[in-house]
Formats: sequence, structure tokens, C-alpha cells
Amino acid sequence: MTKLSVNINKIATLRNSRGGNIPDVIKTAKDIQDFGAEGITVHPRPDERHIRYQDARNLPSVVYTEFNIEGNPIKKFVDLVLEVKPTQVTLVPDAEDAITSNAGWDTIKHKDFLIDVIAEFKANNIRTSIFADPVVSMIEGAAKTGTDRIELYTEAYASDYEKGNKNGIAPYIEAAKVANEIGLGINAGHDLNLDNVAYFKQNIPGLLEVSIGHALIAESLYLGLENVVQMYLNRLK
Repeated sequence: MTKLSVNINKIATLRNSRGGNIPDVIKTAKDIQDFGAEGITVHPRPDERHIRYQDARNLPSVVYTEFNIEGNPIKKFVDLVLEVKPTQVTLVPDAEDAITSNAGWDTIKHKDFLIDVIAEFKANNIRTSIFADPVVSMIEGAAKTGTDRIELYTEAYASDYEKGNKNGIAPYIEAAKVANEIGLGINAGHDLNLDNVAYFKQNIPGLLEVSIGHALIAESLYLGLENVVQMYLNRLK
């Protein structure tokens, strides 16, 4: 079964919009796990516009599944990860002013940089994953950095699926086959939702984990958080 890791950035966005501590990010993370999710993901950005660095420091007190911290490995982020020591760190090449993640790594151009960063995390027993586009050369390049996993950037798949083009999954299948052949674990995330996640899961060999935040929280406004977590788990079986 593919694990569901819930990104709680949008919970923090709602909290920050009003000040105070409603909704409580830490309590929500615990509740999401109690509802059945197998992981919690956060993506702190330098301006802390949603998840704050202190949230990432506080969450290990309640995360009893897997804790995944995503982000661009600038020094502040690297220091945070080494302090918190999550289960997994996912490296994302975000610009500081990016609204959301919008591209995978060029694992060839940034090979030496990624090798150095990943070596430091692995020396601290932190599993590493690289955000990657479904391009065979980028997957092969990722393997040369020493990373444990890749996270397939699924925006293109989700966009095609919404338009009725299920063939948009083809490059993801090819990328997954290559990753499996060269020993990389496979995660996926970005714009996956209740409509498209089952088809993705059914067609991607060796899919270990999906990280879902924006859609899951939006769907929960209508369907309820506990119910939506269960709906995702059923689709990932």
C-alpha cells in the first residue's frame, strides 16, 4: 500500500491569516494521524508565510508516523533539518518568492551541490528525496547524487487528467520504471486529489508515498477531514 503523507501547510496558512493559534497546527497533525494518515509533511519557506520554522521544531512531539520536511536547501533550511532530524527531507528547488513548487531539480546541472547536501543529511540518518520531473535523464541524474528517493512532480499529470487525457501519465510510468531499475524509491506529489490519485497509484510501479496538502484540505471543507483521509487511504490500497 502506498503511504499517505498529509501536507499541513494550508492549516498553517489559515491560522496565520487571523493570528493566534486557531486552527492548532500541532493538534491537527496528531488528529490527521489518528484518522489513519501514515505521515505528516511540512514545507517551511524563508518568509514563514504558512508553516513556521518553530512549527517544524514542535511537530516531532506529536508525529508518531513519518515526518517529512520539504524545502530548498538554503543554509537556514539545512540547519533546521539537522536540528529536527525528520524521517525524510525532500529537496525542492523553490525560488524564495515562489507561490508553490513549480519544477523539479536539474539533477545534472546541480549534481555536485546535491551530492554535498545529501551526504550531510544521510550522515545524520535522514532519508533523502529529490523533487524531480518525469524525465529519464533527470531520474538517472538523481541516482548519481546519492539520494534514497525521488518525488515525482505530478502537476502535468493532474492537468492532463483533468482535461480527460489519461495518456499524460505515460512519462511518469517510464520514469518510475527507470527509478525502480536503478534502485530509487518513488514518492509523488503536487495537485494530486481524490479524482486522480487512484489512477496514478494503479499505474506507477513501486509508488511508496504520496504527499497531498492543498487538495486534501480543500476537499475537507465539504467532506470533513477524517472522512477525506479515509477516502484517500481507500484509493491508495
